[in-house]
Amino acid sequence: MIHIKTFTFNPFQENTYLLYDDTKEAVLIDPGCYEKYEREELSSFVAKEGLKLKFLLNTHCHIDHVLGNQWAKNTFQIPLIMHEADLPVLASIPSYASNYGFQQYEASQPDRFVDEGDVISFGESRLSIRFVPGHAPGHIVFISEADGFCIAGDTLFSGSIGRTDLPGGDHETLLSAIQEKLYTLADDMVVYPGHGPSTTIGKEKSTNPFVRG
Repeated sequence: MIHIKTFTFNPFQENTYLLYDDTKEAVLIDPGCYEKYEREELSSFVAKEGLKLKFLLNTHCHIDHVLGNQWAKNTFQIPLIMHEADLPVLASIPSYASNYGFQQYEASQPDRFVDEGDVISFGESRLSIRFVPGHAPGHIVFISEADGFCIAGDTLFSGSIGRTDLPGGDHETLLSAIQEKLYTLADDMVVYPGHGPSTTIGKEKSTNPFVRG
């Protein structure tokens, strides 16, 4: 069984997820930790639980989701895995990070690319990958069929969807991707978004004002 620890970091109130199972192997998804106290909160939890981090995963590479990428790579000695189509998004961050007050932003480089249909394995657990572009060109989501949840990044929120007015975004692409890649999941599947509270596929299909199932 996968255990999910949620941290909410940085001024964007971004959800960072730490997933681990009973073997104590873990993956870190979208580390938004920038301030020292945020990083200490995450590393203290890892130490307290005796976790062994195996991978660093990015759903996508907007600045609020990757502020802790290089710190996590260095601290836990883990490879960064993402979709290749989001490489320009990641590469652009140093040009504007200071505009948002992140003068100490450290750039990171991916170690491996993944795509739709690939699987991330850690401990006794598996996460399947679906490609859900629209909010970002290389946006992916991580799904545990066995445990009934999806780490959805900024694709689908409780009562909302990801914004599509940023470079590489496209509204119709996102709507289609949600319909085809997320709304085909089980209604009781729990959705853990990049911001805000969790929801379920069934709830969003019936009540989301932007895209109905």
